Amino acid sequence: MMNTIMLVHSFSPLLKFTRSFFIKMIIVLFSALLFAIDSSAQQRTLLALSKTDHTLAIVDPVTFKVMARIPVGTDPHEVIASSDGKMAFVSIYGGGSLHEINVIDLVAQKPLINVDTRPFMGPHGLAFAKDKVWFTAEGSKCVASYNPVTNKTDWCIGTGQDRTHMIYVTPDAKRIYTTNVNAGTVSIIVDTLMSPPPMPSRMRRPAIPAGPDFPRQPSPQPRNEWRQTVVSVSKGSEGFDVSPDGKQLWTVSAKDGYVWIIDATTKKVSAKIDAKILGANRLSFTPDGKRVLISTLRNGNLYVFDVHTHKLLKRINIGHGAAGILMDPDGTRAFIGCTPDDYVAVVDLKTLEVTNKINVGGGPDGLAWAEKK
Repeated sequence: MMNTIMLVHSFSPLLKFTRSFFIKMIIVLFSALLFAIDSSAQQRTLLALSKTDHTLAIVDPVTFKVMARIPVGTDPHEVIASSDGKMAFVSIYGGGSLHEINVIDLVAQKPLINVDTRPFMGPHGLAFAKDKVWFTAEGSKCVASYNPVTNKTDWCIGTGQDRTHMIYVTPDAKRIYTTNVNAGTVSIIVDTLMSPPPMPSRMRRPAIPAGPDFPRQPSPQPRNEWRQTVVSVSKGSEGFDVSPDGKQLWTVSAKDGYVWIIDATTKKVSAKIDAKILGANRLSFTPDGKRVLISTLRNGNLYVFDVHTHKLLKRINIGHGAAGILMDPDGTRAFIGCTPDDYVAVVDLKTLEVTNKINVGGGPDGLAWAEKK
C-alpha cells in the first residue's frame, strides 16, 4: 500500500504538467481560431452603391463603419468585385441608354478607368468569373464580357429578348442565366461542345496517300458553340438566383407577384408559387440553400420562403421598400438595400429580425463582397 501511495506521489508532478500543457494547447488553438475568423472578417469588405450620391461605399462588415466613399457614374445600379478583391466594377445603366462600366481600385480606394461598352448599351447585371466581367447589355438585348487585362469587351451573345437585365454566371463560365424582364423569359445560355457535321458522300474524295505533293488535310474538329434555351415565365420577372447546388433557378415577377422555379437540368418550369409579392425586385438563396429571400420596392416587407416546402416562413418589415440583397458567406446575416429609406438593413438569419442599419448614402441598391487574397 505504501509503495502505491509513493508511486502516485511520484507521478503527481507529471500529471499536473500534462494537464497544464493540454489546457495551454487548448487556449492556443482557440486563440488561433478566433484570429483566423477575425482575419477573414478583416479581409472582407461590403460594397454598397448609392444611386442618389453616385458613390460606392466601402464598409467594414463587423463595425458597419463606412471606410471610404468613391465617386462613380450618374446612374449606378450593380457592383461586383474581382476574385482577388482588388478591383470593383460598377454598371452605369441609364435605363438601357448609357454605356459605361466604372473600374474602381479597392486598394487605393479611388477610381481607375471608365470602360466605354459601346456598341453594347445599357450595362446592368454583373458577374465575375474566369478573370472576366460578364454583364447584360439591356439596350442591346445581349450578354457580353469585359477583360480587365486587355481592357476590351471580347465576347457577346444576343438573347433576342426584351430587357435582358440580371445575370448569373457559373464559376467555370460555361453556363449563363439571365432574366428578360419585359419579355417574361429566362435565358439559359450554355457553352456546348459540338461534334463536326458529317461530310456529304458526294463531297468525299478518294483517299490519296499523303506526301510532299499531297499534304494530309486536317479532319474536322469539335467546336464550342453557345446555345440558348428560352424559358417562359411572367412578364416583370427580374430578380432571380440559382441554388447553391446549381439545380434550381428561382425568379419572381414584379408584375403579378408569382415565383417561378426552373429545373436547371431539364431547363423547364418545375413549379410556381402564387406569392402575391407585387413590386418584387430581388431574390436570393441563403448559403445553405434552404431558404429564399425576396425584396420588394412596393412595401416595407422582406419575404422569407422555405425552399423545400415552397411555404412563406416570415414577412420582415425593414422599411418602405427594398432592392439589393447580399448574403453573408457564413449564412448568419443578410444585407438589404432599402432604397426609399436611405440605409442598408442588416437581418439576422437565425432570428429573422433587423439588427442594424448602415448609412451608405442616398438610395442604396447594388451590394457585393470584396475579399482580398
